[in-house]
Amino acid sequence: MRIFSSSHEFAYSWEEVSTNNWRKYCPWNDKAEHVLAVDTLSRRVDPTTGILRTERLITCKQNAPQWIISILGGDTTSQVYEVSYVDPVAKRVTMCSTNMTWSSLLQCRETVVYQPSRVDTNGRTEFMQEAKIIAFCGGWQKIRNKIEEACVDRFKENAARGREGFETVLEMSRKVFGEERERLRLGQPAMA
Repeated sequence: MRIFSSSHEFAYSWEEVSTNNWRKYCPWNDKAEHVLAVDTLSRRVDPTTGILRTERLITCKQNAPQWIISILGGDTTSQVYEVSYVDPVAKRVTMCSTNMTWSSLLQCRETVVYQPSRVDTNGRTEFMQEAKIIAFCGGWQKIRNKIEEACVDRFKENAARGREGFETVLEMSRKVFGEERERLRLGQPAMA
């Protein structure tokens, strides 16, 4: 098993980050072109806690190294199952995802958490990410290590692109919706 972890602080409030999390794969995020579809399977709010639980299926164009695709077989389309929890009281978004494609040969379990910064109270949001990657290759330890290392390297590259793309979404959203809020504040008609 290999573990990848990273953290980052977004210069946006938790409200902005948690709202725009649903827009992460929107057309203006050119870093998410690999995402082919995002299907919401279920969504409900717990009446007692107020926590929003959402299940989604994300279909992606896989960018795994060709040698891994050759070993594992299959094509370059993959699916990821994601469950997220938005806790408006604790101001915490927790997203857990796991690959469905090749899961009997390779598992990637990722957990992402967004919460208000504990250090900076000026409307910043902490992002914590951890992925556990396990290759199942029987007793072939060297092959397993090589596959896990390659997957962690690829995950690291994709994580950096993902944060960069999400920054673009946050920036664009602040611009678009900030202008709209200002128009409404001034009593001007809403944009069509």
